[in-house]
Amino acid sequence: MYKIEVGFKDICEAYTRIKPYVVKTPLIRSDKMSELFGSDVWFKLENMQPIGAYKLRGAMNNMLAMSKEDLARGVVAASAGNHSQAVAYAARMQGASAIVCVPESTPMNKRESAVRYGAELVVYGADYAAAEEKAHEIEREQGRKFVHAYESSETVAGQGTVALEVLLENNDFDAIIVPTGGGGLLCGVAIAAKAMKPEIEVYGLQTDTSAPWKKSFAEKRLNNDCPFIPSIADGLEGEITWPNVELALTCVDGIIVVSEESTKEGIKWMAKNHHLMIEGASATCIAALLEGHEELKGKKVLCIITGGNIDLDKFCKVCEAEYPERD
Repeated sequence: MYKIEVGFKDICEAYTRIKPYVVKTPLIRSDKMSELFGSDVWFKLENMQPIGAYKLRGAMNNMLAMSKEDLARGVVAASAGNHSQAVAYAARMQGASAIVCVPESTPMNKRESAVRYGAELVVYGADYAAAEEKAHEIEREQGRKFVHAYESSETVAGQGTVALEVLLENNDFDAIIVPTGGGGLLCGVAIAAKAMKPEIEVYGLQTDTSAPWKKSFAEKRLNNDCPFIPSIADGLEGEITWPNVELALTCVDGIIVVSEESTKEGIKWMAKNHHLMIEGASATCIAALLEGHEELKGKKVLCIITGGNIDLDKFCKVCEAEYPERD
């Protein structure tokens, strides 16, 4: 079985490689959340990347590591949303053609962005697994290079540059919380963070509507036997694979599961208190703090705000809803 091998050196090399193409995103302290939660809370705003999400880091690292021959043949990717935009954008930067396969559930704004950046869009299947199968079919038929959203060393190293960038600026954090879908960002962040500050704690975040990481991490084996219900955090939905779980077991401290309702509340909280429009995956960070998870109490906490690509109609509905008052 494929094994992901990524070290701190790989992340440092990725950071140097992608630096001209990505934004050094803001790192801000949230006075309001720090006061509400009783900890020192900071946000890394990856929603400020050109495509509105951190995924550009991994896609760009993949593209820059390719040979001229691979680039000439073009690339293909599968995604539930943000990775499709990232691959489209990175391919355009390198003058390569791109096909991105997305499931039918992919929000329209993410589809439109991929096309705007120059990719050919293929909408296929009900979920990510079906879209990925279609992408591999295109890979075989056309000889394109497949760019994986999370299960590749290049992707994990690229995503890990988020933590490297933060800790070069401020190395005083006690814990990092990371929205977790496939696990590429979680593993990359943990590898970089532990190399720079071994005692730091790193936690993955999922919603209770789709939480295979909780069981898999606790049991130290792949376990996708859990409900998979559509979530406001659509970027975190779906089954996971063993290579990323295996890697996470070497560097991640735990998995925190938050409620769907708290995640929606987190979207509204961020809009109200920081005037930022974030997607559901990002809002799991806010949810973990609103729910008062003990792992984070009394610590200096870094929240990775992974993206801001949420459909406007969905955003408005979430913000119109009422949520419990927080003391």
